[in-house]
Amino acid sequence: MKNSKVLVWSIVVALGGFLFGFDTAVISGAEKAIQHLWDLSAVEHGFTVSIALIGTVLGAMLGGIPADRLGRKTTLFWIAVLYLVSSLGSALATDWYVFIFFRFLGGLGVGASSVAAPMYISEISPARSRGKMVGLFQFNVVFGILIAYFSNYFMQDLGDNAWRWMLGVQALPSLIFLLAILYVPESPRWLIMKKADVQQAKEILNIIDRDTSEETLFAIMNANDEAKDKPTARLFSAKYKTPVMLAILFAVFNQVSGINAIIYYSPRIFEMTGLGAKAAFLSSAGIGFVNFAFTLLAINFIDRFGRRTLMAIGSVGVIITLGLVARAFFIQDFTGVPVFLFVYIAFFAFSQGAVIWVFISEIFPNEVRANGQALGSFTHWFMAAVIAFSFPIISEYLGGGVTFSFFTVMMILQLIFVWRIMPETKGTSLERTEKTMVLH
Repeated sequence: MKNSKVLVWSIVVALGGFLFGFDTAVISGAEKAIQHLWDLSAVEHGFTVSIALIGTVLGAMLGGIPADRLGRKTTLFWIAVLYLVSSLGSALATDWYVFIFFRFLGGLGVGASSVAAPMYISEISPARSRGKMVGLFQFNVVFGILIAYFSNYFMQDLGDNAWRWMLGVQALPSLIFLLAILYVPESPRWLIMKKADVQQAKEILNIIDRDTSEETLFAIMNANDEAKDKPTARLFSAKYKTPVMLAILFAVFNQVSGINAIIYYSPRIFEMTGLGAKAAFLSSAGIGFVNFAFTLLAINFIDRFGRRTLMAIGSVGVIITLGLVARAFFIQDFTGVPVFLFVYIAFFAFSQGAVIWVFISEIFPNEVRANGQALGSFTHWFMAAVIAFSFPIISEYLGGGVTFSFFTVMMILQLIFVWRIMPETKGTSLERTEKTMVLH
Protein backbone atom coordinates (compact mmCIF):
# COMPACT_ATOMS: atom_id res chain seq x y z
CA MET A 1 0.00 0.00 0.00
CA LYS A 2 2.80 2.41 0.92
CA ASN A 3 4.45 2.17 -2.49
CA SER A 4 1.13 2.31 -4.31
CA LYS A 5 0.39 5.64 -2.63
CA VAL A 6 3.78 7.04 -3.60
CA LEU A 7 3.13 5.87 -7.13
CA VAL A 8 -0.26 7.60 -7.21
CA TRP A 9 1.21 10.85 -5.86
CA SER A 10 4.00 10.70 -8.43
CA ILE A 11 1.58 10.05 -11.29
CA VAL A 12 -0.61 12.99 -10.23
CA VAL A 13 2.34 15.38 -10.02
CA ALA A 14 3.72 13.98 -13.26
CA LEU A 15 0.50 15.17 -14.97
CA GLY A 16 2.30 18.50 -14.92
CA GLY A 17 4.80 16.80 -17.21
CA PHE A 18 2.01 15.67 -19.55
CA LEU A 19 0.84 19.28 -19.89
CA PHE A 20 4.45 20.39 -20.25
CA GLY A 21 4.89 17.99 -23.20
CA PHE A 22 1.53 18.75 -24.78
CA ASP A 23 2.08 22.50 -24.57
CA THR A 24 5.58 22.13 -26.02
CA ALA A 25 4.57 20.06 -29.05
CA VAL A 26 1.06 21.29 -29.88
CA ILE A 27 2.38 24.47 -31.52
CA SER A 28 3.98 22.34 -34.26
CA GLY A 29 0.52 21.74 -35.73
CA ALA A 30 -0.63 25.35 -35.40
CA GLU A 31 2.46 27.38 -36.29
CA LYS A 32 1.98 27.45 -40.08
CA ALA A 33 -1.72 28.41 -39.86
CA ILE A 34 -0.90 31.16 -37.37
CA GLN A 35 1.89 32.49 -39.58
CA HIS A 36 -0.52 32.66 -42.52
CA LEU A 37 -3.45 34.07 -40.49
CA TRP A 38 -1.52 37.05 -39.15
CA ASP A 39 0.95 37.33 -42.07
CA LEU A 40 4.01 36.98 -39.87
CA SER A 41 7.57 37.60 -41.06
CA ALA A 42 10.29 35.00 -40.36
CA VAL A 43 11.37 36.89 -37.24
CA GLU A 44 7.77 37.36 -36.01
CA HIS A 45 7.11 33.71 -36.70
CA GLY A 46 10.18 32.61 -34.73
CA PHE A 47 9.07 34.88 -31.88
CA THR A 48 5.55 33.39 -31.95
CA VAL A 49 6.85 29.85 -31.65
CA SER A 50 9.43 30.75 -29.01
CA ILE A 51 7.25 33.06 -26.85
CA ALA A 52 6.11 30.10 -24.76
CA LEU A 53 9.76 29.23 -24.26
CA ILE A 54 10.51 32.79 -23.18
CA GLY A 55 7.77 32.37 -20.57
CA THR A 56 9.27 29.00 -19.71
CA VAL A 57 12.68 30.58 -19.11
CA LEU A 58 11.11 33.08 -16.70
CA GLY A 59 8.99 30.38 -15.04
CA ALA A 60 12.03 28.18 -14.56
CA MET A 61 14.12 31.07 -13.24
CA LEU A 62 11.49 32.07 -10.67
CA GLY A 63 9.89 28.67 -10.00
CA GLY A 64 12.15 27.91 -7.07
CA ILE A 65 10.85 30.93 -5.11
CA PRO A 66 7.22 29.81 -4.62
CA ALA A 67 8.39 26.19 -4.30
CA ASP A 68 10.46 27.25 -1.28
CA ARG A 69 8.11 29.84 0.23
CA LEU A 70 4.66 28.40 -0.48
CA GLY A 71 5.54 24.72 -0.72
CA ARG A 72 5.84 22.24 -3.57
CA LYS A 73 2.13 21.36 -3.55
CA THR A 74 0.78 24.93 -3.58
CA THR A 75 3.16 25.84 -6.39
CA LEU A 76 1.93 22.88 -8.45
CA PHE A 77 -1.68 24.02 -7.93
CA TRP A 78 -0.97 27.47 -9.37
CA ILE A 79 0.94 25.88 -12.24
CA ALA A 80 -2.27 23.98 -13.09
CA VAL A 81 -4.17 27.28 -13.09
CA LEU A 82 -1.66 28.76 -15.55
CA TYR A 83 -2.04 25.77 -17.89
CA LEU A 84 -5.83 26.05 -17.85
CA VAL A 85 -5.97 29.80 -18.47
CA SER A 86 -3.30 29.62 -21.18
CA SER A 87 -4.99 26.85 -23.17
CA LEU A 88 -8.37 28.61 -23.22
CA GLY A 89 -6.88 32.04 -23.90
CA SER A 90 -4.66 30.86 -26.76
CA ALA A 91 -7.52 29.02 -28.45
CA LEU A 92 -9.84 32.03 -28.25
CA ALA A 93 -7.24 34.69 -29.16
CA THR A 94 -8.62 37.41 -31.44
CA ASP A 95 -5.28 38.86 -32.56
CA TRP A 96 -1.56 38.13 -32.52
CA TYR A 97 -0.85 40.11 -29.34
CA VAL A 98 -3.52 38.30 -27.31
CA PHE A 99 -2.21 34.97 -28.60
CA ILE A 100 1.35 35.88 -27.61
CA PHE A 101 0.20 36.83 -24.09
CA PHE A 102 -1.61 33.56 -23.38
CA ARG A 103 1.14 31.40 -24.89
CA PHE A 104 3.55 33.26 -22.60
CA LEU A 105 1.39 32.32 -19.57
CA GLY A 106 1.53 28.68 -20.63
CA GLY A 107 5.29 28.97 -20.84
CA LEU A 108 5.40 30.21 -17.26
CA GLY A 109 3.54 27.05 -16.25
CA VAL A 110 5.91 24.80 -18.17
CA GLY A 111 8.98 26.44 -16.64
CA ALA A 112 7.70 26.32 -13.07
CA SER A 113 6.51 22.74 -13.60
CA SER A 114 10.00 21.65 -14.67
CA VAL A 115 11.25 22.97 -11.31
CA ALA A 116 8.52 21.92 -8.88
CA ALA A 117 7.36 18.54 -10.23
CA PRO A 118 10.68 16.62 -10.47
CA MET A 119 11.79 18.16 -7.15
CA TYR A 120 8.59 17.05 -5.41
CA ILE A 121 8.80 13.51 -6.79
CA SER A 122 12.49 13.18 -5.86
CA GLU A 123 11.69 14.27 -2.29
CA ILE A 124 8.91 11.71 -1.75
CA SER A 125 10.53 8.73 -3.51
CA PRO A 126 12.51 5.91 -1.86
CA ALA A 127 16.18 5.99 -2.96
CA ARG A 128 15.99 2.55 -4.59
CA SER A 129 13.26 3.64 -7.02
CA ARG A 130 13.85 7.39 -7.27
CA GLY A 131 15.05 7.25 -10.86
CA LYS A 132 11.92 5.44 -11.98
CA MET A 133 9.62 7.71 -9.97
CA VAL A 134 11.14 10.97 -11.24
CA GLY A 135 11.28 9.34 -14.65
CA LEU A 136 7.48 9.34 -14.59
CA PHE A 137 7.68 13.10 -15.09
CA GLN A 138 9.66 12.70 -18.33
CA PHE A 139 7.45 9.77 -19.33
CA ASN A 140 4.45 12.08 -19.06
CA VAL A 141 6.29 14.82 -20.96
CA VAL A 142 6.78 12.54 -23.96
CA PHE A 143 3.28 11.09 -23.56
CA GLY A 144 1.99 14.66 -23.78
CA ILE A 145 4.10 15.22 -26.89
CA LEU A 146 2.72 12.03 -28.45
CA ILE A 147 -0.89 12.97 -27.71
CA ALA A 148 -0.30 16.49 -29.05
CA TYR A 149 1.04 15.11 -32.35
CA PHE A 150 -1.87 12.69 -32.78
CA SER A 151 -4.35 15.35 -31.70
CA ASN A 152 -2.90 17.72 -34.31
CA TYR A 153 -3.08 15.01 -36.96
CA PHE A 154 -6.75 14.26 -36.33
CA MET A 155 -7.73 17.92 -36.05
CA GLN A 156 -5.88 19.26 -39.08
CA ASP A 157 -8.97 18.93 -41.32
CA LEU A 158 -11.33 20.92 -39.08
CA GLY A 159 -11.08 23.99 -41.29
CA ASP A 160 -9.59 27.43 -40.77
CA ASN A 161 -10.02 27.18 -37.00
CA ALA A 162 -8.36 23.78 -36.64
CA TRP A 163 -5.44 25.40 -34.85
CA ARG A 164 -7.81 26.75 -32.18
CA TRP A 165 -9.07 23.24 -31.44
CA MET A 166 -5.48 21.95 -31.35
CA LEU A 167 -4.58 24.46 -28.63
CA GLY A 168 -7.90 24.51 -26.74
CA VAL A 169 -8.17 20.78 -26.11
CA GLN A 170 -5.40 21.15 -23.51
CA ALA A 171 -7.96 22.71 -21.13
CA LEU A 172 -9.36 19.26 -20.23
CA PRO A 173 -6.16 17.67 -18.83
CA SER A 174 -5.33 21.03 -17.22
CA LEU A 175 -8.57 20.88 -15.25
CA ILE A 176 -7.93 17.26 -14.24
CA PHE A 177 -4.45 18.21 -12.99
CA LEU A 178 -5.88 21.18 -11.08
CA LEU A 179 -8.33 18.97 -9.19
CA ALA A 180 -6.02 16.00 -8.65
CA ILE A 181 -3.18 18.03 -7.13
CA LEU A 182 -5.45 18.87 -4.18
CA TYR A 183 -5.17 15.26 -2.99
CA VAL A 184 -1.39 14.86 -2.73
CA PRO A 185 0.53 15.62 0.49
CA GLU A 186 3.27 18.20 0.91
CA SER A 187 6.93 17.19 0.57
CA PRO A 188 8.23 15.93 3.95
CA ARG A 189 11.60 17.58 3.34
CA TRP A 190 9.92 20.96 2.75
CA LEU A 191 7.79 20.49 5.90
CA ILE A 192 10.93 20.00 7.99
CA MET A 193 13.06 22.69 6.33
CA LYS A 194 10.47 25.46 6.09
CA LYS A 195 7.75 24.63 8.63
CA ALA A 196 9.63 22.57 11.24
CA ASP A 197 6.64 20.21 11.11
CA VAL A 198 8.40 17.00 12.06
CA GLN A 199 5.23 15.12 13.00
CA GLN A 200 3.48 15.56 9.65
CA ALA A 201 6.72 14.84 7.81
CA LYS A 202 7.14 11.62 9.79
CA GLU A 203 3.61 10.49 8.93
CA ILE A 204 4.28 11.00 5.22
CA LEU A 205 7.67 9.23 5.43
CA ASN A 206 5.94 6.27 7.13
CA ILE A 207 3.57 6.01 4.16
CA ILE A 208 6.49 6.24 1.72
CA ASP A 209 8.55 3.50 3.39
CA ARG A 210 7.95 2.56 7.04
CA ASP A 211 11.12 0.42 7.17
CA THR A 212 13.40 3.38 6.43
CA SER A 213 11.29 6.30 7.69
CA GLU A 214 13.19 6.78 10.97
CA GLU A 215 16.57 6.69 9.22
CA THR A 216 15.37 9.10 6.51
CA LEU A 217 13.83 11.47 9.07
CA PHE A 218 17.08 11.52 11.05
CA ALA A 219 19.12 12.22 7.90
CA ILE A 220 16.82 15.08 6.83
CA MET A 221 16.82 16.66 10.31
CA ASN A 222 20.57 16.26 10.63
CA ALA A 223 21.15 17.90 7.24
CA ASN A 224 18.71 20.64 8.18
CA ASP A 225 20.49 21.28 11.51
CA GLU A 226 23.86 21.44 9.75
CA ALA A 227 22.46 23.97 7.28
CA LYS A 228 21.11 26.14 10.13
CA ASP A 229 24.52 26.23 11.82
CA LYS A 230 26.10 27.67 8.68
CA PRO A 231 25.71 31.04 6.96
CA THR A 232 22.69 31.45 4.68
CA ALA A 233 23.10 29.05 1.79
CA ARG A 234 24.00 30.77 -1.46
CA LEU A 235 23.77 28.65 -4.58
CA PHE A 236 26.58 30.46 -6.38
CA SER A 237 29.30 29.80 -3.82
CA ALA A 238 32.40 27.63 -3.90
CA LYS A 239 30.66 25.00 -1.78
CA TYR A 240 28.12 24.20 -4.49
CA LYS A 241 30.29 24.71 -7.56
CA THR A 242 30.20 21.02 -8.55
CA PRO A 243 26.39 20.56 -8.69
CA VAL A 244 26.01 24.02 -10.29
CA MET A 245 28.50 23.12 -13.02
CA LEU A 246 26.87 19.73 -13.60
CA ALA A 247 23.35 21.18 -13.83
CA ILE A 248 24.34 23.92 -16.28
CA LEU A 249 26.35 21.65 -18.58
CA PHE A 250 23.72 18.91 -18.55
CA ALA A 251 20.94 21.36 -19.40
CA VAL A 252 22.94 23.03 -22.19
CA PHE A 253 23.84 19.72 -23.81
CA ASN A 254 20.21 18.59 -23.62
CA GLN A 255 19.14 21.47 -25.85
CA VAL A 256 22.08 21.75 -28.27
CA SER A 257 21.18 18.22 -29.31
CA GLY A 258 18.49 19.94 -31.42
CA ILE A 259 15.63 18.09 -29.73
CA ASN A 260 13.25 21.03 -29.42
CA ALA A 261 13.97 22.25 -32.95
CA ILE A 262 12.83 18.84 -34.17
CA ILE A 263 9.79 18.69 -31.86
CA TYR A 264 8.60 22.23 -32.66
CA TYR A 265 9.27 22.12 -36.38
CA SER A 266 8.94 18.43 -37.20
CA PRO A 267 6.19 18.82 -39.85
CA ARG A 268 8.24 21.57 -41.50
CA ILE A 269 11.44 19.47 -41.39
CA PHE A 270 9.68 16.50 -42.96
CA GLU A 271 8.25 18.74 -45.67
CA MET A 272 11.80 20.02 -46.32
CA THR A 273 12.75 16.41 -47.12
CA GLY A 274 10.00 16.16 -49.74
CA LEU A 275 7.09 14.66 -47.81
CA GLY A 276 3.60 16.08 -48.35
CA ALA A 277 1.78 17.94 -45.57
CA LYS A 278 -0.35 14.98 -44.43
CA ALA A 279 2.61 12.59 -44.49
CA ALA A 280 4.66 15.16 -42.56
CA PHE A 281 2.03 15.36 -39.82
CA LEU A 282 1.86 11.56 -39.62
CA SER A 283 5.66 11.30 -39.47
CA SER A 284 5.62 13.81 -36.62
CA ALA A 285 3.17 11.59 -34.78
CA GLY A 286 5.61 8.73 -35.39
CA ILE A 287 8.35 10.73 -33.70
CA GLY A 288 6.07 11.22 -30.72
CA PHE A 289 5.41 7.47 -30.53
CA VAL A 290 9.12 6.55 -30.69
CA ASN A 291 9.87 9.17 -28.02
CA PHE A 292 7.17 7.68 -25.81
CA ALA A 293 8.25 4.05 -26.28
CA PHE A 294 11.94 4.60 -25.57
CA THR A 295 11.29 6.84 -22.57
CA LEU A 296 9.17 4.03 -21.13
CA LEU A 297 12.07 1.65 -21.78
CA ALA A 298 14.57 4.03 -20.16
CA ILE A 299 12.68 4.52 -16.91
CA ASN A 300 12.72 0.74 -16.46
CA PHE A 301 16.52 0.68 -16.79
CA ILE A 302 17.60 3.94 -15.14
CA ASP A 303 17.80 2.51 -11.60
CA ARG A 304 19.34 -0.75 -12.83
CA PHE A 305 22.04 0.49 -15.23
CA GLY A 306 22.51 3.97 -13.83
CA ARG A 307 22.36 7.47 -15.27
CA ARG A 308 25.85 7.51 -16.85
CA THR A 309 25.38 4.26 -18.79
CA LEU A 310 22.16 5.50 -20.41
CA MET A 311 23.83 8.82 -21.26
CA ALA A 312 26.84 7.11 -22.85
CA ILE A 313 24.69 4.86 -25.03
CA GLY A 314 22.45 7.75 -26.07
CA SER A 315 25.32 10.10 -26.86
CA VAL A 316 26.86 7.67 -29.34
CA GLY A 317 23.50 7.08 -31.01
CA VAL A 318 22.59 10.75 -31.45
CA ILE A 319 26.05 11.59 -32.81
CA ILE A 320 25.67 8.98 -35.56
CA THR A 321 22.08 9.85 -36.49
CA LEU A 322 22.54 13.64 -36.46
CA GLY A 323 25.63 13.20 -38.63
CA LEU A 324 23.60 11.16 -41.13
CA VAL A 325 20.84 13.83 -41.24
CA ALA A 326 23.46 16.57 -41.82
CA ARG A 327 24.99 14.52 -44.63
CA ALA A 328 21.55 14.06 -46.24
CA PHE A 329 21.04 17.82 -46.37
CA PHE A 330 24.51 18.42 -47.81
CA ILE A 331 24.07 15.90 -50.64
CA GLN A 332 20.32 16.64 -51.04
CA ASP A 333 19.37 12.96 -50.75
CA PHE A 334 16.62 12.70 -48.13
CA THR A 335 15.72 9.05 -48.63
CA GLY A 336 16.65 7.93 -45.12
CA VAL A 337 16.01 11.13 -43.14
CA PRO A 338 12.68 10.07 -41.55
CA VAL A 339 14.32 6.84 -40.34
CA PHE A 340 17.40 8.72 -39.08
CA LEU A 341 15.18 11.11 -37.11
CA PHE A 342 13.17 8.25 -35.62
CA VAL A 343 16.39 6.53 -34.48
CA TYR A 344 17.72 9.85 -33.17
CA ILE A 345 14.59 10.32 -31.07
CA ALA A 346 14.94 6.76 -29.73
CA PHE A 347 18.50 7.35 -28.53
CA PHE A 348 17.63 10.78 -27.13
CA ALA A 349 14.60 9.45 -25.22
CA PHE A 350 16.63 6.54 -23.82
CA SER A 351 19.31 8.90 -22.48
CA GLN A 352 19.03 12.67 -22.12
CA GLY A 353 15.25 12.73 -22.20
CA ALA A 354 14.88 10.25 -19.35
CA VAL A 355 17.89 11.31 -17.30
CA ILE A 356 17.85 15.13 -17.20
CA TRP A 357 15.11 15.80 -14.63
CA VAL A 358 16.17 12.84 -12.50
CA PHE A 359 19.82 13.90 -12.41
CA ILE A 360 19.25 17.60 -11.72
CA SER A 361 16.75 16.82 -8.96
CA GLU A 362 19.33 14.59 -7.22
CA ILE A 363 22.55 16.59 -7.19
CA PHE A 364 21.65 19.60 -5.01
CA PRO A 365 21.49 19.62 -1.18
CA ASN A 366 18.12 20.14 0.51
CA GLU A 367 18.84 23.75 1.48
CA VAL A 368 19.43 24.86 -2.13
CA ARG A 369 17.52 22.20 -4.07
CA ALA A 370 14.72 24.54 -5.16
CA ASN A 371 17.20 27.15 -6.43
CA GLY A 372 19.41 24.48 -7.98
CA GLN A 373 16.48 22.88 -9.78
CA ALA A 374 15.47 26.35 -10.95
CA LEU A 375 18.99 26.97 -12.27
CA GLY A 376 19.01 23.71 -14.25
CA SER A 377 15.51 24.34 -15.61
CA PHE A 378 16.31 27.97 -16.44
CA THR A 379 19.43 26.95 -18.37
CA HIS A 380 17.53 24.20 -20.18
CA TRP A 381 14.70 26.51 -21.24
CA PHE A 382 16.90 29.49 -22.05
CA MET A 383 18.78 27.31 -24.52
CA ALA A 384 15.50 25.86 -25.80
CA ALA A 385 14.23 29.38 -26.52
CA VAL A 386 17.44 30.26 -28.35
CA ILE A 387 17.25 27.11 -30.47
CA ALA A 388 13.53 27.47 -31.26
CA PHE A 389 13.89 31.14 -32.20
CA SER A 390 17.01 30.69 -34.33
CA PHE A 391 16.28 27.37 -36.04
CA PRO A 392 13.96 28.65 -38.82
CA ILE A 393 16.28 31.60 -39.46
CA ILE A 394 19.54 29.61 -39.46
CA SER A 395 18.13 26.72 -41.49
CA GLU A 396 16.77 29.21 -44.05
CA TYR A 397 20.06 31.07 -44.48
CA LEU A 398 22.67 28.37 -43.80
CA GLY A 399 20.74 25.23 -44.70
CA GLY A 400 19.93 22.02 -42.86
CA GLY A 401 23.41 20.57 -43.36
CA VAL A 402 25.18 23.25 -41.32
CA THR A 403 22.44 23.28 -38.68
CA PHE A 404 22.52 19.53 -38.06
CA SER A 405 26.34 19.50 -38.20
CA PHE A 406 26.37 21.94 -35.29
CA PHE A 407 24.09 19.63 -33.28
CA THR A 408 26.42 16.71 -34.09
CA VAL A 409 29.53 18.50 -32.82
CA MET A 410 27.74 19.46 -29.60
CA MET A 411 26.86 15.82 -28.96
CA ILE A 412 30.50 14.80 -29.37
CA LEU A 413 31.31 17.27 -26.59
CA GLN A 414 28.49 15.77 -24.51
CA LEU A 415 30.00 12.30 -24.83
CA ILE A 416 33.29 13.67 -23.47
CA PHE A 417 31.36 15.27 -20.56
CA VAL A 418 29.67 11.95 -19.71
CA TRP A 419 32.93 10.04 -19.97
CA ARG A 420 35.13 12.40 -17.94
CA ILE A 421 32.92 14.48 -15.62
CA MET A 422 29.39 13.16 -14.97
CA PRO A 423 29.06 11.23 -11.66
CA GLU A 424 26.70 8.32 -10.98
CA THR A 425 23.82 8.95 -8.55
CA LYS A 426 21.73 5.79 -8.66
CA GLY A 427 20.61 4.06 -5.47
CA THR A 428 21.85 6.64 -2.95
CA SER A 429 19.76 8.85 -0.67
CA LEU A 430 19.53 12.55 -1.45
CA GLU A 431 21.41 13.34 1.76
CA ARG A 432 24.24 10.90 0.94
CA THR A 433 24.47 12.27 -2.60
CA GLU A 434 24.80 15.73 -1.05
CA LYS A 435 27.95 14.68 0.82
CA THR A 436 29.66 13.55 -2.39
CA MET A 437 28.68 16.67 -4.33
CA VAL A 438 29.36 19.47 -1.88
CA LEU A 439 32.70 20.88 -0.81
CA HIS A 440 33.27 20.94 2.98
